[in-house]
Amino acid sequence: MKKDILTLAELETSDFTLLFDRAAELKARYKNGIADRPLVGKSVGLIFDKPSTRTRISFETAAIQLGATPIFISSGDTQMARNEPIEDTARVLSRYLDGIAFRTFSQDLIEQFAASADIPVINALTDKYHPCQILSDLLTVIEHKGACKGLNVAWIGDGNNMAHSWINAAAVLGFSLSLACPKDYAPDKDVLALAHEKNTAISVTTDPLTAAQDADVINTDVWASMGQEKEQVERQKAFAPYQVNSLLLDVADKDVIVMHCLPAHRGEEITADVLEGSQSVVWDQAENKMHMHKAILDILL
Repeated sequence: MKKDILTLAELETSDFTLLFDRAAELKARYKNGIADRPLVGKSVGLIFDKPSTRTRISFETAAIQLGATPIFISSGDTQMARNEPIEDTARVLSRYLDGIAFRTFSQDLIEQFAASADIPVINALTDKYHPCQILSDLLTVIEHKGACKGLNVAWIGDGNNMAHSWINAAAVLGFSLSLACPKDYAPDKDVLALAHEKNTAISVTTDPLTAAQDADVINTDVWASMGQEKEQVERQKAFAPYQVNSLLLDVADKDVIVMHCLPAHRGEEITADVLEGSQSVVWDQAENKMHMHKAILDILL
């Protein structure tokens, strides 16, 4: 039976463990010069409605290193741009490809696509969730902290798709998660409510210092995501108190690590000294997208 990754809420603890273990194994073998090519003869479609640097290139490289052929598909160059039903596109591409990573705006759209596809569908970002990013982020946390369980994780900034996927992960894996967001930019209430059914150690505050208190991990993201450029000025005012800086690190655990999914705007959501500092793991985080995407393709395909 085919398996998709559309949100992290749909995964079991065993799924996370399998992905973390396989990514770590593939990474170690890659670093030792061992080429693993279990997907020779397979093809992976990459449907991207949004610009991308890390997600696109890491998926393409992951597929190539595993022996598969990646095929980049801009939906604007397909019949999807002429309103072909998404269900029809899914059925046809299932006859050509062995798996699809889909980066788009609507979560409903990707779920409709997956429901009609006979091949694994991977959410490479929607406006609501970014599951693959958090999987690679958690791999980075495990590398630096040994495990996720028992950690205090802080999210500082927008209650966006990244925040939602961190909430999903905390619900399944059981770590403590504190999100500091401006009043009008809190995470989706339904996402929080479902997560609280599994893990009550997920909290939302408007105070960044409260969220960062004794944190083992501090996370942030840009203040205005793709599609929100017209809100940039308004968001800069609302998020100005939510900068990840030395003041937040001072109240966190002394061994706190700092994460950012990139691209970063130095001097806005994070200061340059923190991004480039000794407690920043953002470059490991970026690299691990490739290793995690290899694990995802290997396991699902």
